Amino acid sequence: MITISTDHSVSPGRPVPAYCPTSLDPSAFFENIYVSDLLPEEELCGLLTETGLGLETIQFSVAENLDHFQDTLTRERSRLHSLQDPPLTIHGPFLDLNPMCYDRLVREATEYRFAQAYEAARALGASAVIFHSGMLPGVYFLDGWAERIADFWNHFLEKRSGIRICMENVLDPYALPLAKAASLVEHPDFSLCLDIGHAYCYSKDSLEKWVEALRPYIRHVHLHDNDGSRDQHLPLGAGTIPFKTIFASLFGKDPEGKPSFQQNTGIPGCSERSGSDTPAPSWTIECCSKEDVLRSYSFLLSAICLC
Repeated sequence: MITISTDHSVSPGRPVPAYCPTSLDPSAFFENIYVSDLLPEEELCGLLTETGLGLETIQFSVAENLDHFQDTLTRERSRLHSLQDPPLTIHGPFLDLNPMCYDRLVREATEYRFAQAYEAARALGASAVIFHSGMLPGVYFLDGWAERIADFWNHFLEKRSGIRICMENVLDPYALPLAKAASLVEHPDFSLCLDIGHAYCYSKDSLEKWVEALRPYIRHVHLHDNDGSRDQHLPLGAGTIPFKTIFASLFGKDPEGKPSFQQNTGIPGCSERSGSDTPAPSWTIECCSKEDVLRSYSFLLSAICLC
């Protein structure tokens, strides 16, 4: 494993690889790595202080919190301040909601809850909101699914802008329907979140096919490991997902021979590009303990350097 050192010239508290034999600059990713607040609060506070990672809050994915939206917003603003106001993304609500549903009232409820998460992102200065695709295999047919999803998001974003929307795969059995939906959404803020763990344990497509199909639309990646049997949220390297191969594919070259992503991710002062018009994705580590997050963070930095 590549050794990790601390370089305060990049950003205090962020470990960086001492040696990185690649054209990709790891420092360009640091402002774009987040951790989900799945872990205990006391561990989360120490982790963010030590690493300078961003936070993906799940507080606005809970219906009860959304029922008391203003109180939740006030409480979360105070909480973020106590965490030293880390870079922020928001995980949107998903239980009992579905953006492609046929029932008008369920669709209205979905849009209302999604709008609450979006407004929370605006109020708290979050860069993105991650929403589930809502695909339920065996319940919904794939025929027409992408069109209905695109119709929902085109309507939702008609009078909204400035915050990135990332639609995440969960139970989705195939990659192409998400790619088709993304191609039909006519708004620059819409993109996809590739959840590698979900694709590995729930999908019939290979991970390579997921990357190939979604590459033009991936702006965020959820990271956790499993053994293929279920969604375990293990630290990277503890399961059987071939992450280094997937990262190499993500940061490989497109069919025209150009690098898949820009070298940097839009950090102020970093304007050099690698030849691609697609911004490199941001990342959220979704593990349930500080130890697992740190292990995954080290794994991620090392794997990026080896691409």
